[in-house]
Amino acid sequence: MTKNKGRASWRCIVLIKPVPDPALFGKLRLDPDTMLLRRDEVPSVLDPLDRGAIEAALGLRRRHGGKVAVITMAPPSASEQLLEALALGCDRAFLLTDKAFAGADTLATARTLAAGVRKAGRFDLVLCGAWSADGSTAQVGPQLAELLGLPDLVCASGVELRGGKVRAQCLRERGTALLEASRPAVVTVHAGSDAPRLAPLGGLPAALRSKVTVWSARDLGLKPGQVGLAGSPTRMLNVFVPSAARKGELLQGTADEVASQLLDRLRHERLLPTTAKGGSR
Repeated sequence: MTKNKGRASWRCIVLIKPVPDPALFGKLRLDPDTMLLRRDEVPSVLDPLDRGAIEAALGLRRRHGGKVAVITMAPPSASEQLLEALALGCDRAFLLTDKAFAGADTLATARTLAAGVRKAGRFDLVLCGAWSADGSTAQVGPQLAELLGLPDLVCASGVELRGGKVRAQCLRERGTALLEASRPAVVTVHAGSDAPRLAPLGGLPAALRSKVTVWSARDLGLKPGQVGLAGSPTRMLNVFVPSAARKGELLQGTADEVASQLLDRLRHERLLPTTAKGGSR
């Protein structure tokens, strides 16, 4: 991992995640034994925020040159989303896939992705969506930065390179802050970033001619206890819809009578001031 030495040497890695199509979230079900989503029952698409991360990376490449690689940890079917990323303009694609990766929490996912990033070679930036449409934890990016020992800019937009620094507008509880970090760094991109592009007409044929590099846990030097469900310190114990029952009472009478009853009830519950002697306050 070295700093940018010129246009051709600059390198960016974008992490993407196939997620169940948000338009079909209502059809998602949980496995009653594992409490994991039955993802195979709903078609997967490229996560919307990851599209923004790809667009940010391609914009940086357009302005500064270099290469953009894309990595995902997912089942073999994720090659479809990787081909889409290549069609959008990414230069290389890596698929981290192994049955041992199944059921990973955010830490086990970040651990696997960190191993993939290291194996992919030198880089200047790692970009990813600030959170995923299916999990929305916003934990993987910061955990990845910690595992790689890198600074991170979270919930960022308007990503720019300034010499050996990366600068971006980052969301905070009250507005935004202009922050910068030394490169290499991890940047998580939020929905306010560059609008994702459509794949050009010639993008898909070129993507189909590209080779997706596939790595297993063994290829990444990861042990079974480090990945997937076995390497996850957090487990989903239960998911339920809280009761939303409410006690209702129907007031009877004319409009004036109902209004008078309502005011009396509100005063009784001390939600309105009571009437004082000599008239209302």
